Amino acid sequence: MGYTDQRFNVNLSILFTELPLLERPAAAAAAGFTAVELWWPWIETPTPDRRELDALKKALDDAGTQLVGLNFYAGQLPGPDRGALSVPGEESERFRANIEVAADFAASVDCKALNALYGNRVDGVDPAVQDELALENLVLAARAADRIGAILLIEALNKPESPRYPLVSAPAAVAVVDKVNAATGLGNAKFLLDLYHLSMNGEDLPEVIENYTAKTGHVQIADNPGRGAPGTGDLDLEGLLDRLRKAGYEGWVGLEYKAGDRPSAESFEWLPRSQRAAN
Repeated sequence: MGYTDQRFNVNLSILFTELPLLERPAAAAAAGFTAVELWWPWIETPTPDRRELDALKKALDDAGTQLVGLNFYAGQLPGPDRGALSVPGEESERFRANIEVAADFAASVDCKALNALYGNRVDGVDPAVQDELALENLVLAARAADRIGAILLIEALNKPESPRYPLVSAPAAVAVVDKVNAATGLGNAKFLLDLYHLSMNGEDLPEVIENYTAKTGHVQIADNPGRGAPGTGDLDLEGLLDRLRKAGYEGWVGLEYKAGDRPSAESFEWLPRSQRAAN
């Protein structure tokens, strides 16, 4: 099984970044992919002008690419900021302002997964206060996702690269998933299982797959070390994806790796072109 029985999509916020945003869907299509995902593209604002939203929709439509995952506003990403929803004050207010904007855009392109990054710990603020705020905002996000028939994704990052982010293990992220589902009764909060981040945390990846596949709504991959394409590091990504499939996962696998010094289009040699288009 391995790579041959997966549905792959390309994250256009980490690949094809040598191109302007509106050119990336066509570049992904030219490389053979029909599905893509994005971090929130407008890092400076949670509420971009309608014309910018329409232009991105047109670029996706014109390229024939399906948006299968979208982050809510998460601050300066990539960068030191990781999420906004648990940060008191302006950042959490910006997240709330973004909720319906992101959900409405997702609905306009039939995107069925919205990812909410938790947010860093803040000096001088009780972590319990941040966690309470996070749950309030995640409940709002889950309800917005439910309104458009989508799931809400909650992701674990890795401690070496995001030392102030509190969800740095699969159990920690899944515990939040369970809290959100208990608070809403909707059951649409799911775990985003990123094999690169979990490997950076030193987790037992086969054990994570065994324990949490049933609660997983999306998977992302990059090799480790280096966060490069499969085959550039030491992870048995093909074997791990095979385990996921056998455990019952049938969803998307997002390619969230760095192309390195070469053009992004040259970083897919590990995946035959015939396997890039979604079935």
